[in-house]
Order: sequence, then C-alpha cells, then structure tokens
Amino acid sequence: MKILFIDTVHPFLKQELEKQNYICDTAYDKSKAEIQEIIHNYQAIIIRSRFTIDKKFIDYASELKFIARAGSGLDNIDVNYAKSKNIDCYNAGEGNRQAVAEHALGMLLSLFNNLNKADQEVKNGKWEREENRGIELSGKTIGIIGYGNNGSAFAEVLKGFDITILAYDKYLTEYPYQSTMDSIFKQADIVSLHVPLTAETTYLVNDDFIHKFEKSFYLINTARGKCANTKSLVLALEKGKIKGACLDVLEYEKISFENLIQEGYTTEMQYLMGSPKTMLSPHIAGWTRESNVKITEVLLKKITSSAQ
Repeated sequence: MKILFIDTVHPFLKQELEKQNYICDTAYDKSKAEIQEIIHNYQAIIIRSRFTIDKKFIDYASELKFIARAGSGLDNIDVNYAKSKNIDCYNAGEGNRQAVAEHALGMLLSLFNNLNKADQEVKNGKWEREENRGIELSGKTIGIIGYGNNGSAFAEVLKGFDITILAYDKYLTEYPYQSTMDSIFKQADIVSLHVPLTAETTYLVNDDFIHKFEKSFYLINTARGKCANTKSLVLALEKGKIKGACLDVLEYEKISFENLIQEGYTTEMQYLMGSPKTMLSPHIAGWTRESNVKITEVLLKKITSSAQ
C-alpha cells in the first residue's frame, strides 16, 4: 500500500509503517492542486488540517482506501462522501484527550486566579494583591457539552475539585454525570464545549443559547472556533451574562489552524484580545509533546488493524 503524508506528524508513524512494508511518500511542499494530480497513485492519506478533503479531491483519489487525520475532529474531510466511495476515515481523538483536558483546566484556573495578569504585573514591578483576588473552582457546577474523548477526559481531571459535573451528549445513551441541557441551563456556573464541528454545532453558542442560562456563567471552548458566534459571545461578555471566556479556538482561524484570517481582526476580535475577562491560546489544547506521539500511536493501531 502506498501512503501519502500531506501534513507533518511525529516521525514515529512513518517509520513504523515502513517497517511493515508500507510505501510512504511525503508532499509537505506541494499545493492541493499538485497533490490532486498525483493522488490517484496512492491508497491512503495522512493529514492534519492543511486543507479540506472535499468531493472534488476524493474524486481524484480513485484508489483511496483510507484517510487518517492526526487529530480529534474530521471536519476538514467530507466523511459521508468518502464513505460512499468505501473510503475509511480515522481520527486520533484518543491521542490528545488528556492534553485537551489539562489545557482546559489550566485556562480556567488561570482566568479564575488572574495568573497571567498577576505574572505580568509582578514582572513590571507592580505588587497588587487585592486587585488580583481570585475565585475558587470548588463548589461550582460545570456543564460539559459533548462527552466523547475530550469531554470525558475533562470530567476526570475535575474530580478532585469538589464540583458538580453535569454532562450532556446528544449521541450517547448512557454515560457518567449524564444530565440534560435544561439542567445545565438552570445550574451551570461554567460551560465547556467538547463537540465536533458540524452543521448542527456551528454557532451552537449564540444569543438564544446564552439567554437560556439562568445564571451568568464562564465559557470554555477547546472544540472548534465556529462552535461559538463571536458577536454573541462578545455581547454577552460586555453585558456580564458571560463572566469570562477561555478560548483555545477562534472563529477567525484559517482551515489549517496555523494562523488567523487577517480580515478577522474585527471589533469583536479586538475586544477578545484586550479584555481581562478572556484567556486565549492559539489552538494548542491538544498540542503537547506527549500527544504528538500518542496521536501517531493511535493512528498506527487503527491503520494496521484495518489491514488485518
């Protein structure tokens, strides 16, 4: 089987596949158009988020047997069309679940305790104690929306904080901390998103969603930027309905996640970058040294298992 690596991943995956007699080529510097011209020579693709694997691309890939994405979501792949062509699609959400969970917790604790602000103040010679008085996580109620790999891992890291966990997943029938969205709307002090980006979850967090909460709340988004409508989010932050937001992902990211769309520096984006109510990071929640290896280990297992 010939496999084309479109994106860079940890070298472990290529090395191990080659040991098992897979032929592995790379196309890191080729454009999507250039890759389309040669993709008919390959039976498999390894990709992260460099570009969209759409119907047109899949039609060029006449010999394709599987697409493996080194990450959690499959939103840059037309999975339904791929399946209609008998092409399997693999992701590696198991590989970065712990990284995402720890990052979400770190952002929340940093926001609650003013750690970024206090750090910069002390380094600039300011010693402000009362102005940096924090908030305890203990005693709060957190609503986890989406209880797959990342949502369930986040629940695990929260266990030691004496908090109430409410989990909702539309597509699971039985799972720990199972609750309803109505209960989350009534009780949650914090809401954390762990859902894939689909037509259903695009702009899940909008004016209507926010207004359903009985209390003002904190929002964590380590899922996808477009799961939250930025205008709705900023309006809620300005009005105090959302007390604070931890955002590892932004609506204005390019498809590759490598940078922001420059036109995205709207008034809303400027607000997020300048507000003391926000904690921002550049889509790195699942981006640890450990997860870099674990993701490739997960993909290797899925690829080799399917070949047996």
